[in-house]
This record gives sequence, C-alpha cells and structure tokens, in this order.
Amino acid sequence: MADIWLMRHGAYEGHRPGYHAPHEATLTQEGREQVRRSLPLPEDVTAIVTSPIPRARQTATLVSHLTGLPIVATTGLLAEWRAPSIVLGRSAETYPSAYRAWRARRLANPSLRCEDGESLTDLHTRACHCAAFLHHTAGRYGPLLAVSHTLLLGVLTHLPEGPSAFTTAAKTPWQFAELRLLPQVRHTGPEPTAPTNSGDAPGFGPCRPDQPKALPPRRDAPSDPCRELGTRVKSSPADGLLHVRVRQQIDDPDA
Repeated sequence: MADIWLMRHGAYEGHRPGYHAPHEATLTQEGREQVRRSLPLPEDVTAIVTSPIPRARQTATLVSHLTGLPIVATTGLLAEWRAPSIVLGRSAETYPSAYRAWRARRLANPSLRCEDGESLTDLHTRACHCAAFLHHTAGRYGPLLAVSHTLLLGVLTHLPEGPSAFTTAAKTPWQFAELRLLPQVRHTGPEPTAPTNSGDAPGFGPCRPDQPKALPPRRDAPSDPCRELGTRVKSSPADGLLHVRVRQQIDDPDA
C-alpha cells in the first residue's frame, strides 16, 4: 500500500491561539518559509492533493513549484472543520454563549450542531470518506502528499476513536508545514470506484460511519441556538458520498 504523507499548511494572516480563521486567510511570508523548510519531501512521493481553502492550496502550489510534483486533485474532503458562522473571526475571549454551550455538550452528543457548523459526527464521517479518497488516489498515482488543516488531519489520523477524535485533534499539536505519515487502517468496505472529478471521492472508506446528515445553509446573521441534526443528506449520483460546501472554516488548535 502506497504511503500517504500529511502536511498542515503554513502560517496564515491573522493567526493566534483559539482564532477561527476566515476562509480567505492567506499564507504569510513566514508561512512560505515554513513550507520551504519542510523540504525535501520523502523521496518516493509522486503527487500532491490539497484542500481548496486558500492557505492550503497556496501551500500545495508552493510545494509543487519547488519540487516539480503535480497537484492531481483539489477536494473539499480535505477542508478544515466547518465552524459555525457566529465564531468566524473570533477568538476564545469573545466566543458567543451559544457556541460555549455547544462546546460543553459536544462530546456527550457528537451529532449536535452549533447552528450552521459541522458536528463531531459530520467531521468524522467526512474524514472516513477522505481516507478512502486518499487510498484510492495513492493506488492510482503512487505515494501522496495531502495538504490540509490541523483538525481534519488530527481526526484523519485517529479515525478508530470515532467522533471523539475531534478532542484528540484539538489537543495534539500539529505544527505549520509539519509532515506526518497517515497510519494504515485495514480496509473493511468494498473497493472504491474512481472519482468523477477532482472534487469527488470514491466508494466507502476504511471505517463505516453512520449515514451523514445534511448541514443547514449558512446565514449572515444566525440566531437560533445549537440544535440536533434533523434531515439526511441525499447521495450524489456519482459516488454517494458526503460533499461539504466549503465557505468558511476553523483553524483552531485550541478548539
């Protein structure tokens, strides 16, 4: 089985502990230097896949430029945990009460969402599909570099823990531009089918999550309190997997 190397993006504009980064945050000059210092990559890496969020995409593009490796896929499966709109651009001292209430309850009820954010179950389900996508892509291109974000990467490397892997990810430092090898997880599902485009993912992953449920649409001024999951998502006719609309994300090691 081909190796899959995971890299967190470089430092970005506005970063500070507990800060919920907006989608459009871009790499700083220090972030670019961190990416350069992360090289050379393991010598057998042959291709790159990346999150579409700018700070990750810029990291992948810089690595591609410096190494000559192709970027073969950009997928929302590698996007960071989707934070609720009410905390974007905020840090811990200004978190609203609805978000604080969700944080207190999220482990006891991992399917609970805070407004338009992903639940812990949502994130774990997506990480399972992401693992399937990465293994399928590595089978096609050879050893990969996947560029993503701290919480998604943390969950991806602790899939057997289930939705509580979110807490492990939040408490496990993953430095900017740091490389780690994706642990091998025995595949238990059917063989994945080929993706139909760079944003799609194949079949079922190395774990069997519950059927993912639909995320509510984002709102400019959300006011409802945290609430339970309600409806189920309709499968894509191409591959039957959860596709999360990427707009705003969190990059919060202290989440």
